[in-house]
Amino acid sequence: MHTTTPEPPADSDVLVVGYGPVGQTLSILLAQHGHRVVVVERWPQPYGMPRAVNFDSESARILAAAGLGERIPSFSEPSGTYEWLNAEGRSLLRIEASQTGRCGWPDSTAMYQPGLEAALAERGARLPSLTVLRGHEAVGLTVTDDGAELTVRPTGDDIGAGRRVLTARWVVGCDGANSFVRARMGTGQTDLGFSHDWLICDVAPLTARTYEPNNLQVCDPARPRTHVSAGPGHRRWEFMRVAGESADELDTVERAWELLAEQGVTPDDAVLERHAMYTFNARYADEWRSGRLLLAGDSAHLMPPFAAQGMCSGFRDAANLAWKLDLVLGGQASDTLLDSYTVERRRHVQHAITMSVNLGRVICQDDPAAAAERDASMLAARERGVGGGRPQGAVQPLKDGLLYRRAAGRAPRHPVGDLTPQGRVGRVGRTGLFDEVVGLGFVLLTADDPATLLDDADRAFLEGLRARIVQVVPADGPAPGPGQVADTDGVYLRYLGECRTRSLLVRPDFYVYGAAADRDQLAAVLGQLRESLGALTPAG
Repeated sequence: MHTTTPEPPADSDVLVVGYGPVGQTLSILLAQHGHRVVVVERWPQPYGMPRAVNFDSESARILAAAGLGERIPSFSEPSGTYEWLNAEGRSLLRIEASQTGRCGWPDSTAMYQPGLEAALAERGARLPSLTVLRGHEAVGLTVTDDGAELTVRPTGDDIGAGRRVLTARWVVGCDGANSFVRARMGTGQTDLGFSHDWLICDVAPLTARTYEPNNLQVCDPARPRTHVSAGPGHRRWEFMRVAGESADELDTVERAWELLAEQGVTPDDAVLERHAMYTFNARYADEWRSGRLLLAGDSAHLMPPFAAQGMCSGFRDAANLAWKLDLVLGGQASDTLLDSYTVERRRHVQHAITMSVNLGRVICQDDPAAAAERDASMLAARERGVGGGRPQGAVQPLKDGLLYRRAAGRAPRHPVGDLTPQGRVGRVGRTGLFDEVVGLGFVLLTADDPATLLDDADRAFLEGLRARIVQVVPADGPAPGPGQVADTDGVYLRYLGECRTRSLLVRPDFYVYGAAADRDQLAAVLGQLRESLGALTPAG
């Protein structure tokens, strides 16, 4: 597997700085379209310990789009139950994550991050237009009229003898909280001012054991703590630093084992793979694009871990940015299209961070009186049947950006901006998830015969976008013909009915661009997209 290339191409379409999960996913999504991508990663080898331990249904769908669908079970397991207990062991909240979430994958999946990164690296190594330059750090960045120049040097080479200059049309910073690219952009950051220190203990049990619940949050004001799956064969315990305790006192192997012993974990039955202090923050970059420079992942946003949305938000960044860069690089739109990236993703991230902070304020409560009030309120809610069930979504529908705008008559359940659900469909003897059977990219999804909906110009426009045109038919009807799929799980016809529409134009990141109840409305949807992209298409 080629993870280091001594002589990368001097020129590329996109330079990605940072090869963590977000940088890996973005690079793969771009390279799958044949774009020349060069990645600069300062560490010679991948970090061998987990950081994130969970991803959601939409993230799994994005990883599958990056070619990891078959590999996901090798480094993950469904999260199962997530329960909150108070100090007395009473259940404040119990969530049963569905094994079939909105995107066809589990609502919540526990994963071992080194396994995820290894699978992404293997996938990237099979793409000929993707080059990864490990053990090099970015030290200079200059924007030119038609691209950018990135100066890199071998990590630790202060003399600079090994410096080289790489050029690209676009540079994306996926280089973490202390982002070099963000610093060069000069963008400000909005900080919500919520931060706590936690001791993280990553443990490998020596014997198999069933944990019930599989994921536990103990809201004990004496010391809030967390215990969750970190993927097959791995567990994580987290302990909040409390008043009167210094970070240095907490961050020792001896103290880690003392706290783990209180949870019934000892060196006799487990290996402590890592202990580390982690200070979470809640902030986001004000601008995610400055000319030829863009941000994604932790370089654009940081959030508390309580909604498990940090890495997931980075995957959404990658999915959103990849298809827009694809259109720009292919000459189908000007770079003005990329302005919608900040508009769409920043609003999503603001919601995810706010949600994470609100959960954190509940969990991190260390005042006994306030904790007692919290417990009483949550216990009363449980008695009324409020709380529990499926997790609340951390992502809201898109409200702004590249979306179809109706002049009037917005339906009560209008789906524009929705994340589309995914179910299994059947076609010519094959049954599987929609993305696998139909394919990726723009999708015109309709309950009607496309031949009655599209004129030659509209069909040519969709073909120019490499769109999939597919009619969904009932699973209990005649076998699907050409251009049709059977709605095996009943997901799509039900969703169209709920939306009071017949056709959806879905973007490559799985969000609804526009909806239409008939041929005329569909013509308007396609006409507006054609006009929008036409206005963005570079002259000449």
